[in-house]
Amino acid sequence: MRRIPRLAAATAAAAALTVLTGGPASAVDPTVTDPHVVAHFDFAAGQNAENIALEPDGSADITFVFAHQVAHVTKKGDTTILATLPNVPGAHTPIGGAVATGIARAHDGTLYVNYVTGTEETGIWRITPGGEPEQIGFFPADAFPNGLALDEDCGTLYTADSHYGTVWSLPLTDRTPTAWATGAALEPTVDNPFGANGLKIHHGAVWVSNTARATLLRIPFQEDGTAGPIETRSTGLTSIDDFAFAGHDDTVLAALNAVNKLELVRPDGTHKTVLTRADGLDNPTSVAVRAKTVYVTSAAFFNTVNPDPNLLLARISRNKL
Repeated sequence: MRRIPRLAAATAAAAALTVLTGGPASAVDPTVTDPHVVAHFDFAAGQNAENIALEPDGSADITFVFAHQVAHVTKKGDTTILATLPNVPGAHTPIGGAVATGIARAHDGTLYVNYVTGTEETGIWRITPGGEPEQIGFFPADAFPNGLALDEDCGTLYTADSHYGTVWSLPLTDRTPTAWATGAALEPTVDNPFGANGLKIHHGAVWVSNTARATLLRIPFQEDGTAGPIETRSTGLTSIDDFAFAGHDDTVLAALNAVNKLELVRPDGTHKTVLTRADGLDNPTSVAVRAKTVYVTSAAFFNTVNPDPNLLLARISRNKL
């Protein structure tokens, strides 16, 4: 049985109470400055940067969607291919062939990657340091596992399925995922087939973005580890993809893919744009934060003129009154 630490549970309850009572946002927003692109990737080779996991030294491990690769990128932009997921004959997905999506990293350097193929190879793949990719989680063939997070305390992976509108859980000792959370708030719409997308674990809850509904959601862990009621924490986040927390509170930095924005989402759900295409974004897909550095990947999915999939770094300052 999973039990949430008392401090995490208290923090989660306080955050929920703030939203329910319409509490104010932080008095002073964090600022994001000095954006600069440190690495440009090969669009023609399918190196559309999709998702990111950070190494202890501040370098990044990034999934390339159509190349179905994992690359290691230093803060100076030096790029090395760590692994290529196997070619899958007959692969078919809503966006073409096989695609690599979410990535998560364990403390020992093991990487976990979502691979979407439209076949039995759809699922979570494990890449140990220096090893070859190995499938450890087997999902329905038509699933679209997208954002991915690892809870090392209980040895469980959580992933957002954009097709089924489901958050799946997968213990590292198992092979078959369980539907941990479902509901209309996670589902796609008639006009947009991509529902639940980005996913993070934060303050006793799983947070999920829904691209089709332009929302950011919070799903608390109950005492027994099951999913509590889905809470909508922010709306109007057009084409939201993945996201990250800007610090210890519930302030979020979200990648708004189609509109080329990095959005700061306050704990009360209000939000503002902090970076745009003019800063180097080209269909941003995911965000990570380490200390005073913000990382943003861009996939250039919809750019038909000089597409520039890239990794952008910026500086975040958490202002105080």
